[in-house]
Amino acid sequence: TGLALGSPPLKTARFERVEEPRVSGPTVRGEWVRTSRVTRRDGAVLYLHGSGYVVCSSRTHRGLTSQIADRTGLPVFSIDYRLAPSARFPAASDDARAAWDWLLAKGHDPARVVVAGDSAGGHLALLLALQLAREGEPLPAALVTLSPLVDTTLRGGTIRDRIERDPFAAAAVAQRALGGYFDHPAAHHAARIDFTDVDCFPPTLVHNGSREMLAGDCTELTRRLRAAGFEAKHRVWPGLMHVFQAMTAVFPESDAALSDIAEFITGRLPTTTGHRDLEATA
Repeated sequence: TGLALGSPPLKTARFERVEEPRVSGPTVRGEWVRTSRVTRRDGAVLYLHGSGYVVCSSRTHRGLTSQIADRTGLPVFSIDYRLAPSARFPAASDDARAAWDWLLAKGHDPARVVVAGDSAGGHLALLLALQLAREGEPLPAALVTLSPLVDTTLRGGTIRDRIERDPFAAAAVAQRALGGYFDHPAAHHAARIDFTDVDCFPPTLVHNGSREMLAGDCTELTRRLRAAGFEAKHRVWPGLMHVFQAMTAVFPESDAALSDIAEFITGRLPTTTGHRDLEATA
């Protein structure tokens, strides 16, 4: 795939497959991603891949997840949620919540887990944190959202595409793909990103390229977060496209973006005293 060519996994990356049925709820599927520099056991990153709720997987995003693991020293759990059209809303959200609950059941402190995602995965990360906040559950330490989907109808994206075409994909194509997952007006309503009914939310990093169809969505997300009194850091990368961070072999700017992501994550998960080295305890 294009991602495999544009963002190959790091050579030191190791992938441990997980497929664990649960007593209630969906099976947790995905993989742990580690590299030779992952030596921390005091935190983790839960990664939710993008691509319109219809394609891609933990495997296609190994370049991105191995970079995050390597730069933070933290293990990354990259999930495989169910995809449309065989799975409709809210299947992917249910799978993201199942993965979150599974991590906590395994002993991970929610305050030391960062949830990250790109595009539709960024939308999933936001929905997960909103669900937890509304239920009064412990929240992640932070969110990392790369070109996150905010408006599932893509109204703003289609208007922007008429002015300047997104080099990655046409908004009309993305709109049709999303229609396979959000197949009813009630689904779009339930998947809205709305902070008016929550009184707490994790600090959130928002990245986008200036040329992408979701640039306006990212600006609006940041505005909503700050208007609700929550912390949001927004970085716009001039001249770049949708989820350019995943194309490490194509865009030199991805290196600086990945460094910014790693700095944000490690800033929210400072090293605890006495954490053990993974290699020494393997």
